[in-house]
Amino acid sequence: MHRRRWLAVVAAVVLVGTVEVLSDTASDAFLPFPFHTLLVLAVVTAVVGTGAGYAFRRIDRLAGDLRVRNAALESRNVVLRAVYDVSLAVSGQADPDQTIASIVGHARSLLGVDAALLALDGPAGELRLRAASAGPGVLLGDEPAGVGAMARAEDSLDCYLRPGYRIALSAPVGHGEKRVGMLGLATSNAVRRRFDASEIEMLSALATQAALALEAVRLQGELKVLAIQGERERIAREMHDGLAQVLGYVNTKSQAIEELLADGRVVEARRQLAELAEAARSVYVDVREAILSLSTPVPPDRGVAAALEEYAALYAESSKLAVHFHASRGAAGAPLSSAAQAEVFSIAREALTNVRKHAHAHRVSLDLDLAGSELVLRVEDDGVGFDAELLAAGPERWPHFGLAGMRERAESVGGRIRWRSRPGAGAQVELSVPVGGSSWSPLPIGAAPSAGMGRPATQHQAVRSSAEAVSEGE
Repeated sequence: MHRRRWLAVVAAVVLVGTVEVLSDTASDAFLPFPFHTLLVLAVVTAVVGTGAGYAFRRIDRLAGDLRVRNAALESRNVVLRAVYDVSLAVSGQADPDQTIASIVGHARSLLGVDAALLALDGPAGELRLRAASAGPGVLLGDEPAGVGAMARAEDSLDCYLRPGYRIALSAPVGHGEKRVGMLGLATSNAVRRRFDASEIEMLSALATQAALALEAVRLQGELKVLAIQGERERIAREMHDGLAQVLGYVNTKSQAIEELLADGRVVEARRQLAELAEAARSVYVDVREAILSLSTPVPPDRGVAAALEEYAALYAESSKLAVHFHASRGAAGAPLSSAAQAEVFSIAREALTNVRKHAHAHRVSLDLDLAGSELVLRVEDDGVGFDAELLAAGPERWPHFGLAGMRERAESVGGRIRWRSRPGAGAQVELSVPVGGSSWSPLPIGAAPSAGMGRPATQHQAVRSSAEAVSEGE
C-alpha cells in the first residue's frame, strides 16, 4: 500500500518534469509562448488537484471515523458515569432489598421510561416480580415496588403491565451463563421509543448490578445458615463434653452411694456425696456460661471492651477466681466491625472457659490494648500450664481445649492468635486483630482464606502464621 502511494507521487513528478522539458524543447515549434506555459500550468493543476482531492477525501474519512469513535467514547462515558453514580447511591445501603429497589428506580429515571421491573425466575419457569418502579396507572393493579407475592406463568414481564403499555427493552439478570431473572423497561404503546447502543449498554450494566445485589442476598442467607449451624455444633459439643459427661458421672456416683448406704458404709457414702456436690457445682457453672454465650456477645450500643469487662465480672462470680480486667483508652475506642467484635469476645470467652476447666488457676487477667493498627487481647493465668511445643503440629491435637476453633475465629476476621506456656508456669493467649480501615473481608468460620479475598499481603502472612505456640522456656 505504501509502495503504491510513493509510485503515484513519482509518476506525478515524472509527468510534470516531462511536460516542462517538452515545453522548453520540442513544444516551442508548434506551441509558441504563452501556450506552452499554459500547458505546464494545466498539467500541474491537474496533478495537484488529483492528489489534493485524494488527500482531502482521506482526511475527511479519518475525521469522520474519529467523530464516530469520539461519540462512542462519550456514550460509553455517560453509561459508566451513570452506573458509577448508581453504585455510589446503593453502596451505603445495608438492606439488600433497598439496594435492589434503588437499582430498579435508577433504571427508570436514567433511561426515562414509564416503568422498570425486576422479576426472578420461579421454580416452574415463571417470572415472579421482585421489585418495580413505575408511574401511576402503569402496573397492573398499581402494586407497589417489591411485590414478591405476584407470579405469572408467562416468560414475559408484559403480564404485570396495564393495557396500553409494553416492555420495550429488557436484559437478563444473572451471573455467568445462568439467568436468574429479567430487568425490563416499559413504555406506552403510543410512544415508539427507540433505544440507542448506550442505553442498551446502561440497562445491561444495571442488570449486572442487580445480579450482584441478588447474589449478595443469597450469600448473606448462606452465611446466616452457616452461623446458626456452627453455633448449634458448638452448643452440642459443649453439652457432650460438659453436661453429658457430668450427668453420666452423677448417675454412676448415685448408684455407688445407694450401694454404700445399703451396706451401711455411711462415711464413704458421704465422701461420694461431697464429690457429687462438686460435680453439680461444676455443671451449674457450665450451664450458666452456656446461657450467657447464647445472648448477643457485644450489644450494638457497647464496645467489645465494655462487654468483656461485664463478662469478666460474671465469670469471676461463677468460677470463684480472681479476675483482673484492664483496657487502654485506645483499645476501648478502637473501630472494630461487629463481626470482629463478636469473634474477639468469643475467643476471650473460650480462653476463660479453658482456664476454669483445665488450668487449676487462682488468678486470671484480661488485657486489651491497641498496638499500632491492631487490637491485642491477652488472657493470662497462673495455672498448671502446658507444653506449648506440642502445638507445633497444630492446635487440632488439643481438640478439647477448643484451640482449633479459636484459631479459625481469629483467621475469619484477618487476625492471628498465639499461645505461650510451659508446664507449671501458667499460660497466655494473645490475639491480634486489625482495626480501622483495613481491607480484609470477613470469612465464614472454617473457610479457607485465599489470596483473592482482598487482604493485603501482610495480613495474608498473618493468616498463614496464625497458629503459633511459644514455650517460655526457650
